[in-house]
Parts: sequence; C-alpha cells; structure tokens
Amino acid sequence: MTDRYEQAHSRSLNDPNGFWAEVAEDIHWVKKWDKVLDDSNPPFYRWFTGGVLNTCYNALDRHVDGGRADQAALIYDSPVTGNTVKTYTYRELRDVVARFAGGLASLGIGKGDRVIIYMPMVPEAVIAMLACARIGAVHSVVFGGFASNELATRIDDAQPKAIVSASCGIEVDRIIEYKPLLDGAIEMARHKPEKCIIVQRPQAKAQMIAGRDVDWDDLMAGAEAHDWVPVAATDPLYILYTSGTTGEPKGTVRDNGGHLVALKWTMKNIYDVDPGDVYWAASDVGWVVGHSYIVYAPLFHGCTSILYEGKPVGTPDAGAFWRVISQHKVKVLFTAPTAFRAIKREDPNAELLKTYDLSRFATLFLAGERTDPDTLEWARRNLKCPVIDHWWQTESGWPMAANCLGLHAYPVKPGSPTKAVPGWDVRVLDDNNQPVKAGDIGAICCKLPLPPGTLPTLWNADQRYVDAYLTDYPGYYKTADAGYIDEDGYIYVMTRTDDIINVAGHRLSTGAMEEVLAAHPDVAECAVIGVADELKGQLPLGFLVLNAGVERADGEIVREVVQMVRDRIGPVASFKTATVVKRLPKTRSGKILRGCMQKIADNEDYKMPATIDDPVILSEIEDALKGIGYAGARR
Repeated sequence: MTDRYEQAHSRSLNDPNGFWAEVAEDIHWVKKWDKVLDDSNPPFYRWFTGGVLNTCYNALDRHVDGGRADQAALIYDSPVTGNTVKTYTYRELRDVVARFAGGLASLGIGKGDRVIIYMPMVPEAVIAMLACARIGAVHSVVFGGFASNELATRIDDAQPKAIVSASCGIEVDRIIEYKPLLDGAIEMARHKPEKCIIVQRPQAKAQMIAGRDVDWDDLMAGAEAHDWVPVAATDPLYILYTSGTTGEPKGTVRDNGGHLVALKWTMKNIYDVDPGDVYWAASDVGWVVGHSYIVYAPLFHGCTSILYEGKPVGTPDAGAFWRVISQHKVKVLFTAPTAFRAIKREDPNAELLKTYDLSRFATLFLAGERTDPDTLEWARRNLKCPVIDHWWQTESGWPMAANCLGLHAYPVKPGSPTKAVPGWDVRVLDDNNQPVKAGDIGAICCKLPLPPGTLPTLWNADQRYVDAYLTDYPGYYKTADAGYIDEDGYIYVMTRTDDIINVAGHRLSTGAMEEVLAAHPDVAECAVIGVADELKGQLPLGFLVLNAGVERADGEIVREVVQMVRDRIGPVASFKTATVVKRLPKTRSGKILRGCMQKIADNEDYKMPATIDDPVILSEIEDALKGIGYAGARR
C-alpha cells in the first residue's frame, strides 16, 4: 500500500497538469489559467499561462479579508540594535506595504519596472519586496554590503528605475555604511537609476544626493495607499543573481504564478506547518532562502514569519537561536548547517539550551550546504526533535529533495535529504547521459520540464540559460551537484561536480571524507579539497576547525582523522594530510569557499569572491598551507 508521499510524487510526474491544477486551487486567482503546463516552446516551459493574479494580495490582503487581520505576520527581532522587537499584524503589514507601493508609484515606478533592494535585515526590506509585487514591479534583492563593483554589474544587468537601500548594516558590533558602497556602484555602472530611496538608521546617517536620493520617511509621509495590480502568472516577480563562472552574474528569474502555487504548497506538505504557526528561516533576504521562506511562503500560508537581524553566536552568545525560539514560540526553524556548527563549537554540550523553554518547537530543517551526520546527530540529541536535511538551490526556488513531513515522515538517514519532492524527477547520470546503478556516484540531474516555481530562464539571457543548465545532459536540468541514489530512493548529495576528485583513476567524493572528519569529537567544522599531485593526479587535503576548549596537540588530532579516513573509506582515498585552522573561508550565506582554497594550495591565481564573509581568512589559509609545505597563491 502506497503512502501519501508516494501517491503525490507519482501523480506529479505522471499527471503534472492534474496535480498542479489541484494545488493551484488553494490560491486566489483574478482569472484562471488557460493552460497549466505550456510546453509549446521547449525548453522554455511556462506554468499557468493565461492566469492572472497578484502575489502581494495572496501574501497579505487575502488574510486580512479572511480573518487573520490581527494575527502577527512578521516579527522583527534585532539583538544587534539593543534587542529591538517589532511585530506587524497582517493588517499593519498590508497597510505599510500599500503605502510604500504608493510611494514607488509616485516616483513613476510601475508594472515591469525593476527595483534593486540593497538592504540589511530590517522590516523595510520585506516591505519593499512586497510593495514591488503589489504594483507589478520586478524586484532584485542584492545582499546588503556587497562590494560596489558587484552591485554595479547587477545594476547594469537589471537596469533598475530605482534602488531601495539603507544608511548602514550591522555585523554583530560593526557598522557597515551602505551609502558609500551604493554611490560607488552607481558611479561605476553604465545604467543610472532615477531614484534611490534611503532608510536612515540611527547608527549611521547617509549623505544624500539632491535630486536623486529620497528619504524613506519623507516618501512615506506623503504617500497614499496603492491597491494591488493584477499581473500575468508568467510575468516576472523577481530577479535573483547568482555568481556565474564567467564572472558575470546570472539573473535567476522567478514568475508570479508558479512561484505562488509551489511555495504555498510546500509549507504544509514539506514543513508540516499550519496557518497561525510561527515559522523562522534564519537566513538573509539577499539569498533565495530569504525570498522563499522569510518573505513569501510563510505569508502565503498565513503563518507568522521571523525576521532576525543577528547571528547564531556573538549576539550575544551561542544561545541566541534558543532565545528567539523560546521568546516567539517558534514551531519550525530552517537554517544552514554552518549555523549549528558555530553553535556546537562555542557550546559543545549545549549548556545554554537548558535555560530556555522550547516546548513548542517541533522540527529543525537544514539546507544550504551538505549536512554532515555529526552535526545532524548533535542537533537531534540536544533538541530532542526531528532534524531534517533538505536540498535545493537558488535556481530551484524551493526544495528538490526533502523528508516531506506533511505527507509521510520517513526514517532519517544521516547524510541524505531523503527523497525527491513531488514535482521533481531526480536522476543520477553518467557522462553519457545514462542513469547509473543505485549507489554509484554521478551527476544529479532533474528531468524536464521542471515543476512550477523554478527558473523559466535567466534575465535577458535565454541562450545562457540553455548553455549553463540544459546542454550537458540533454532533456535534463544540470544541478552541478554530484551524488547517488540508494536502493530505497534516498538521495545523497555528496559534493559539487567540480569537487569530485580523481585519485589515481578513482573518482572520490570530498564530501564523504568530510563526513568522516566531522565525526571526530574534537572537530567542529571541516573541509576537504583536492590538490594537484604529479603521481596520482589529485590528493585530498583536509582543514580542521576544532571545538572551543580543545587543548590536545593539533598533530595528534590530525593523525587520528587520517586514520579514521583510512578505516572508513580505505587506503584508496590516499588521505594523508590535514591542517588545523582557526576558521574556514565562507560566503555570507555560509558556504565554504573550497574552490579558492584549492587554487591557493595549487599556487593558482584566484579572484576574491564578492560574497566572502571576511577576506582576511584567505591569508590565514595561505599561512596554514605554507606551514605544511604548500607555496601559497600568486596574486
């Protein structure tokens, strides 16, 4: 007898039109679609063509009209500004969004115009996103604090009519002034926005440019509420840029209709939350997680969403997440494994957790990078609740593989995000585009057409979309992740395809080696890269970050992890070298910059990533590599 997950997954692949038409009945349409799946122009598939709706209405007005007007929609929690907490009900958020939408309209911004949002984690960022959706403008959120040249490339690609920004962001106890970065970007860019709307924060006052810059408060003071504007389901809602291999950012496009249908469905069927529940995605609005699961999906579903301006540690300590969960009665938390590794490193025995009431907390979801089994087990042991790894990407917009708790809770297998989510036909292919045997590593790909809510193309770059994602494996979307599917259908995402290393002809996953290293009781965090070797082609090299308070000799710990890899993977791995470092270089979203580390080790030139959390860490990595006989990078 099949369970509800198997029924849903099977129907979504065998009858996608019927499956998604039924799901789409759960949202408000101005006009129903003419066609559910429009496959008239492959590989550019479109969903709900002919349909008309509004994303902002479905996020806010619908709940105000339907009896949730006085329920909390958004809770802003900011330990970096003196423990500020501000709650917006659905009515209050609807009203302030409508007024800012009127402010945008008064500046000449309307349907189809682009608006870049370059903001810290403040309510105005969410308000700006929803206001754009209200009037049919296309928003493009750029992570606050990005370097001027990176912001400039996005300005030139999106060609925004306006930019919404703030005077500054706050990183723990450091003020980062945004306005000089914004001014520098506009100076570099060929395209010049007509207006910049600036939120003046008390921590830093921005210098305004007459004629171009508009104070947020002044704009709001004279603005009139703007009603929502009907848009086509296939009209773009937003552009979100990801780093491209050519150095030019790729603008992932998300449409209004498919995005709304898919995301609302995920809230119950994947996360098992109901309207009225408190849901917290501890991410940033600059990333896809922030778009999907801070701003849009929780509001579509009538939940209360948390907007957190802080860190997992340091604001003020490693109990920050427990405080937020307890204070706001959070039911589900979604964050990156990096956050929990940071907490585990600072508080290995979870002593701070014992001081908070987490009785309403039900589930922890992890994504953004591979969840090592040791971190998963630490979280499960201390939180005493299900810990669910799930897998998705900027391009997918929502999970591709997950333990769909609202359909059927499967046993957790550490290291696996469980099974393909309904709508996703996930395969593991070899270099000849053929499926590999169960348990064999290959390229993880998704059979076309992709489900609703994914990327229909790249912004003004149809051919680049085809070249980047659809050419290497004809008929499939290339995820650029590598892994395998076991005999039970569980997916294992081991590494990026360029992190598969070839040791003397053996294809080995650095992710599998990291899994072993992370199991050492003294290791808080780790990374494994492949470095060039004249004899074997490549050899693995490990980096270890130790738990706080470890006093044992580094060399002793290195010898132990080398033996562990030999015992669990075998001599074939040729894992013989590791070094202890204070920290690993990461993007602001928590992804480890393994590519940069590899180039440093191989003495190759590398470009400083725009998304790096702290550039100084790369110098520390160079020093560590020199200490074990690697020359360091040429710059």
